[in-house]
Amino acid sequence: MRKLFLTILVSIVALTGCNAQTTKTNEQMVNDKMKKCLVVFFSHAGDNYAVGNIKVGNTKIVADYISELTGADQFEIVTHKYDGMAYKPLCDLAQEEQYADARPAFEGKLENLDQYDVIFVGGPVWWGTYPQVMFTFFDRYDLNGKTIYPFTTHEGSGLGSCVNDVRRAYPNASVQKGFSIYGHEVRTNKAKVENWLKNAGF
Repeated sequence: MRKLFLTILVSIVALTGCNAQTTKTNEQMVNDKMKKCLVVFFSHAGDNYAVGNIKVGNTKIVADYISELTGADQFEIVTHKYDGMAYKPLCDLAQEEQYADARPAFEGKLENLDQYDVIFVGGPVWWGTYPQVMFTFFDRYDLNGKTIYPFTTHEGSGLGSCVNDVRRAYPNASVQKGFSIYGHEVRTNKAKVENWLKNAGF
């Protein structure tokens, strides 16, 4: 009888522990949804691999999905340095900039960064990582202490080294698992972005 009582008691404690963990997870997801979010991104319109000459860049479309689904504000990293370039010359220039560890200039200024808890950081993958203009942003703005979700658009590179590069830029940020999507999919596969955000707690 005593043995049966102990077995029941252990079962009750185990069940209670499971329920407490579930409640905590749900509360965390609610808290995540309530946090102030920002999408920082660079997107290249014009001549793109696999999709041709496009008026709206692939990464911009993903950034718009994120804002629609989470209510996030946006800061687009804008440079006209690559405007009108054909795909091959652009690739060559991007490689040169990476070898030189260049810091191309961009327009605009991000105001009130302190108000944001969660930052989505996105761009295309050029030669295995983000375009160098994004590293200009990393040098200029301190995202340490933030929760960062890296994302990329690509045509075979996946995330490249983008997540690790963000971690190196912001060693004291909470850098989460990254998300990547093929550029040729972004116009027809919004569900992938939705699933990623849902799994992340948004």
